[in-house]
Amino acid sequence: RVLIESMNDGALTMTADTTILYANRCFARMVRCPLEQVTGSSFRRFLSAEDLATLRPLLKRADNAGANIQVLFKLDHGASIPVQISVRPLGKSPLDRATIGLVVTDLTEARRTEEQLRALTQRVVHAQETERSRVALELHDNISQLLIAVLFRSQALADSLTARDGPAQAEAARLRALIGQAVEEVQRISQNLRPSILDQLGLVAMLRTTCTEFAHRTGIAVQLTSPELGARLSADGELALYRILQEALKNVEQHARARRVAVRLTEAGAIVLLAISDDGIGFDQERRPARRRGKVGLGLLSMRERARHVGGAFAIKSGHLAGTEIEVRVPARAAAPG
Repeated sequence: RVLIESMNDGALTMTADTTILYANRCFARMVRCPLEQVTGSSFRRFLSAEDLATLRPLLKRADNAGANIQVLFKLDHGASIPVQISVRPLGKSPLDRATIGLVVTDLTEARRTEEQLRALTQRVVHAQETERSRVALELHDNISQLLIAVLFRSQALADSLTARDGPAQAEAARLRALIGQAVEEVQRISQNLRPSILDQLGLVAMLRTTCTEFAHRTGIAVQLTSPELGARLSADGELALYRILQEALKNVEQHARARRVAVRLTEAGAIVLLAISDDGIGFDQERRPARRRGKVGLGLLSMRERARHVGGAFAIKSGHLAGTEIEVRVPARAAAPG
């Protein structure tokens, strides 16, 4: 009893019909109720009907390994707190009644920390997009212009050479070709950093451009299904879907060993769905190889946070040698970030 009373979590025992037999003082403070009013009352008073329906099967099936559930505790005066309940059977009481032990953990601080981390992540993403736009603008306005000027000068130099300057003329042609490749590469990098097509022509056009460029560069076949949307998404929504596609294709190129990728964009009512699937080697989501866990895990986290930021949902399904499928659902109309 001394040990249980010193816990920072709520602890209690109750009967199968949820009558509380014992509770420590931490639990009483958590539910903001005098301890004498907690003991003998029903545990159901703290739960909504939905949470009680979820908890009831766990009370019946909980084994020695226990079971956990997260619910929202209802307190007096309309207040509520998020908690995690750990359930474990304790055998029978002296009155020959089956008893159940519960440990209740207040998740308020954990949720607050999670929200702060998510807000920080969104600020980092916003700063990253701002820096990408700045770098893309400098590449386009400065580096590209310089390279194009050098390209024209090299062309003029090549034209000034005669047939008698055969080796020099051939070298000038090779130089011109290399400079042309450099111009194209800088334009590609600038486009990936901040796609002007996305701003000017919208999401569908950007998906087509991205898939075409990816297939041409990697040799991996990409099948795109993308009917025109009824209306354009918010700027944040379009950018989130584009970045998720970009990250997914990068994972395919670096890890999947896939031969084909299917990209599908559909609109159903108030939801826009982006689905990306490949026929690659896939991965076990619980047992990713250590050398891949960091990079792939960070990419998946980035995609999930981008979807969440625009009020959407992210899901991934994969298995060893079974390919990978990513689904992102976002509101068809602008939603408040969060």
